[in-house]
Amino acid sequence: MPDLTGRAKFDCVKDWIARWATYTPHRPAVKDHARQLVLSYADLNRLANRLAHHLTRDLGLKAGDRIGMIADNCVEYVILFGALQKTGIILAPYNYRLSSGELDYLLQDSQPKLLITEETYLPVMQAAPTFAHIPHHYRLGQLRALLSPETLSMDDAHFPAKADIRGDDAIFILYTSGTTGFPKGACYTHDMLLWNSLNTELRLHITGDDCTLNVMPPFHTGGWNVLLTPFLHHGAYTILLKKFEAAEVLQLLDAEPCTIFMGVPTMLKMMADSPAFAGASLEKIRYFIVGGEAMPVPLIDIWAKKGIPVRQGYGMTEVGPNLFSLHQDDALRKKGSIGQPNFYVETRIVDEKGRDMADDEAGELLLRGPMVTPGYWQHPEATAAAFLDGWFRTGDRVRRDPEGYYYVVDRIKNMFISGGENVYPAEIERVLRQHPAVREACVVAMPHPKWGEVGKAFLSLQAGHALTEADILAFCQDKLARFKIPKAVVFLDELPKNATGKIDRKVLQG
Repeated sequence: MPDLTGRAKFDCVKDWIARWATYTPHRPAVKDHARQLVLSYADLNRLANRLAHHLTRDLGLKAGDRIGMIADNCVEYVILFGALQKTGIILAPYNYRLSSGELDYLLQDSQPKLLITEETYLPVMQAAPTFAHIPHHYRLGQLRALLSPETLSMDDAHFPAKADIRGDDAIFILYTSGTTGFPKGACYTHDMLLWNSLNTELRLHITGDDCTLNVMPPFHTGGWNVLLTPFLHHGAYTILLKKFEAAEVLQLLDAEPCTIFMGVPTMLKMMADSPAFAGASLEKIRYFIVGGEAMPVPLIDIWAKKGIPVRQGYGMTEVGPNLFSLHQDDALRKKGSIGQPNFYVETRIVDEKGRDMADDEAGELLLRGPMVTPGYWQHPEATAAAFLDGWFRTGDRVRRDPEGYYYVVDRIKNMFISGGENVYPAEIERVLRQHPAVREACVVAMPHPKWGEVGKAFLSLQAGHALTEADILAFCQDKLARFKIPKAVVFLDELPKNATGKIDRKVLQG
């Protein structure tokens, strides 16, 4: 019997901005704070239409072609996102902190037909040998001139919907940090956008009335998919900042209609330490979202006294990224937990042989669901290695308590073996951070002639405090097994951070 319902042929709407331009044309969609430029959903849609026409008609780009872009957070990224949903073109955003050699590798890997470069980053990009072989180059200023809202015309009112964009087609190539070997480009698809947005809405209760301040970098999934794309899917309002600066963020969270804010613990610590903290009311904020690493309980307490609940979570570039959420009411009762899986997320915890673990037994976290990447761009071997019987291998060692709350024990690759015993740095770091004088802690492995490997701790201290290596070792004596206690302690004014504000373990490893 023929299917007359149309269900077999149905594919979810890809052009979110066009829908909201119809439903709420005058509602603000995005603000570029640096330029004080606000675009409504109608404005954003027409500019995305203009760019879609230009890319396809004038430059000859087609679905599946790549655009590379290196720039600070700016509204042009969001306009480009709208054009990607309309055309099926793929964006590869590049990390502006990379060297020319590292950027050259990304250019070779993604092979963009068009490269958009903010003028600040033009010298380092031009020094990449592959730069000269890219067919089309735009400086950000040129793109900005093309997309000036003052020059919109009737021709920009429509762009014909492409019926051949599939849900499993990529919309982004998001490069992992490359802590070992070369970076890999995770293919992020249209379906992943949809299911991540649904997971986010169901757990965080996002509506079109919400507003957020986005300070995460645009080359990271956090900058795109923690809140920005779910907000665009729900007709909400995003304010873009080029850089994070604690006092400015506190001021804007009061001045703008912000209801939700996402940051990493380092950012929230800097905000709490800022002289502007005491005077910030933050009365419109429903809660903060924290990801990247566990937030210390004393810092949760500081924000709780300020009246700001904290929701911790867990995510990955290749999956989601919004995968687990700990409700703010459980922030202290379940301290250290990443919470429970989001709605459309399946989980397993397995040992080295793929056998499922019981509650309170640690093993590798596996994930499955419609928010999982189909694989890495042009890296079939890496893709195959990332899956186990259809489940994505996170590389994180976790445990689940009897109530169904999950805890990250450590990254499996961070583990080292000392005298035949597995040592997980995160366990040691949690103990070190309990010392009232310790502000930051990171433990890495160093060679040892007897034990093979031992721990080396890098610490930064709270202002006005002084400690010695002997003080730290004595503090650990009754809190850690002997083989877990670091054999060396290094004090730094500040631990090095990567682009997302997390401690850069690779730099400390040396």
